[in-house]
Amino acid sequence: MAALVAGGSGTASAADNLPPRQPLVQDLKTGTKPCATGDDKAYVSQSPTLSAVLYDPEEDNQPVEANMVKGEFEAWWTDADGVEQRRTYTTIEQSSGSRQQWRMPGDIPVNTVVSWRVRANDSKAVSPWSSEGEGSVCEFVYDDVSPEKATIASPEYPEEVLWVDGVGVYGHFTMDSPSDDVVAYTYGFIGGPYGTVQPERPGGAVTIPFLPLRSGPDRLTVRAIDRAGRSSGESGYFFYVKSGRAPVAQWKLADAAGATSAAAETGADARAGSGVTFGGPAPDGTGLTATAHLDGSDQAFLTPDAPAVDTGGTFAVSAWVRPDRTDRDMAVVSQGANGSTGVRLGLRARDAGPVWSFTVGGQEVSGGAPETGEWAHVLGLYDAETGLAQLYVNGHETGTKTQAAPAGATDAFRIGQGPGGSAWQGDIGDVRAYDRVVVPAGAAELGYRKPRLLGHWSLETASDGVSPEQGGGAPLKLGSGATIHRGPDGSCIPDLDPDCPDVPYALVGDGHLQLDGETAYAATEQPVVDTADSFTIGAVVRLADSEPAHPMTVLSQAGEHTDAFRVRYQPSEHAWQLVMPEKDEVGASEIVVAQIEAADGGEGQGHRLAVVYDDATDTIKLYLDGYTNAAATATFPNGWHASGALQVGRAHTGEGWSEYLHGDVDEVQAYAGALRDADIGGLGWGTDPCLC
Repeated sequence: MAALVAGGSGTASAADNLPPRQPLVQDLKTGTKPCATGDDKAYVSQSPTLSAVLYDPEEDNQPVEANMVKGEFEAWWTDADGVEQRRTYTTIEQSSGSRQQWRMPGDIPVNTVVSWRVRANDSKAVSPWSSEGEGSVCEFVYDDVSPEKATIASPEYPEEVLWVDGVGVYGHFTMDSPSDDVVAYTYGFIGGPYGTVQPERPGGAVTIPFLPLRSGPDRLTVRAIDRAGRSSGESGYFFYVKSGRAPVAQWKLADAAGATSAAAETGADARAGSGVTFGGPAPDGTGLTATAHLDGSDQAFLTPDAPAVDTGGTFAVSAWVRPDRTDRDMAVVSQGANGSTGVRLGLRARDAGPVWSFTVGGQEVSGGAPETGEWAHVLGLYDAETGLAQLYVNGHETGTKTQAAPAGATDAFRIGQGPGGSAWQGDIGDVRAYDRVVVPAGAAELGYRKPRLLGHWSLETASDGVSPEQGGGAPLKLGSGATIHRGPDGSCIPDLDPDCPDVPYALVGDGHLQLDGETAYAATEQPVVDTADSFTIGAVVRLADSEPAHPMTVLSQAGEHTDAFRVRYQPSEHAWQLVMPEKDEVGASEIVVAQIEAADGGEGQGHRLAVVYDDATDTIKLYLDGYTNAAATATFPNGWHASGALQVGRAHTGEGWSEYLHGDVDEVQAYAGALRDADIGGLGWGTDPCLC
């Protein structure tokens, strides 16, 4: 052992060289794989690079050159003739703590166990071999053969069969390569999902579930991966998915007034208790013509006197509902398990406020905010493949998916009532039961209410100060200073005819509204959109100034004291804003969302602005040229009814009319209901994007 002597500063220094440290197994690698032996040995697809981190003791740090080490590698194997072969390699000296490498020669035999070890050398002494004492030899096998392609099979979706059930029905796909050293399969479907799965043992098959989310042709591609990381060629498997199958039971509840049972679209008719009245109102935009009203009594129910869902598998239940009250628990649909709750979709009254709920086997998912007198579409889904229960409200997933184990719910299916009472009080329509997954797009479609066009003002012409609505509805009356600009009539071409007037083109079509920024505006005589409910409104606008001197409003609709909404350009922020006061009060707090955009300065074809208020999700969005973003989206839980007229080019504040717009406006379109994102891009082009 080296002796230590005291240095002049009182610190200890090495009197003699200390040997390098024994390399640690965890610091050794075969290629990128850790050192291992026996059943855990590495398999490689090419002659590997061996590496090790080598250390000289810190006491040798003085002088610096004493802290340099080199690696002495040694590898050996037994060849086909039973003769041991050995190879050695010494690296150049490197700093202590460096990873030192040996790229193995190209004559390494295939399918042969190669062992290796390493030691450190500081030119004065060597460390013990990495295999000595508590260390270990490292082993690897060089594999130069790729695995064979995998076969693919699915009992639910046979290959090349037209067409097979279907959206919302799981398929199970088995991948199996004949090669016995396959340890993983990579796979991918068109549009996803993509992934990697491992068999339980090398060479084993793997089965994966797949839930089709859309109808049409699909293709699964698979590659087998062996222990060395070598990949097989690609296997492909074409299959064809049908649309989701119809409900196993459905009652629209649109039966004639006085009926004593509900006719089934599928399944058995449902007899009605005396607390059920047919001929009630239907939610707009759904295609329903009528619903049933339930009075909340013990006779407020409908039942086919048989189960509608098989709780031993995947199922879903849904309905359109409008509660008359939200202060007590009420069931929309249920199916009991020997008198107890097996499946229940309904409303729960809670101290923090009512919620929609879906219960499966005692586990509940809840979310959303039921409102008295407001329509909602509710859907509960249990996925037997994942064991998860989930809830959709108005086509949007809400609450947290919950693991559930459904009981054997074999009691009769009941509409408007659950075990132990909790009868529904309000309207119910279009009750459905499915034996498959209702996929997110399907849930969104079931909960979608198609908007209704309220007005489309193309602003092409004006007669006696009035510009007509395209469908003959309420016109826009032009205020003082507002004019209709007409584009060129096409009778001549200025570039070819010096006498032809150079008339600017309209924003859209043949004309647009011009506003002077001082007194000019246009307005209807009555309200256009019900701002307490879902609505969409849009326009094309071009600002005349590149640096507006004050905020300028393009669209608004006023209450008694302030606007329910206004869309304006705020020059201090260089942004278009949607401003939504929370109450019809002077000085009420406001929710503001925005999209940054430079002012037009009278150039270009303007911008397409749109506002969507979705009462079902309590969300407001501002779109600019067909797009929105997080900064242009906000929660707005309580819309309020504005009794004032639709205004184009000005706003109503506590000080009266202000924020007059200086610029051009075209293609004002208003809808009852929330347009979907995909439809917004069609606003402002002279057509109805959703054919509403």
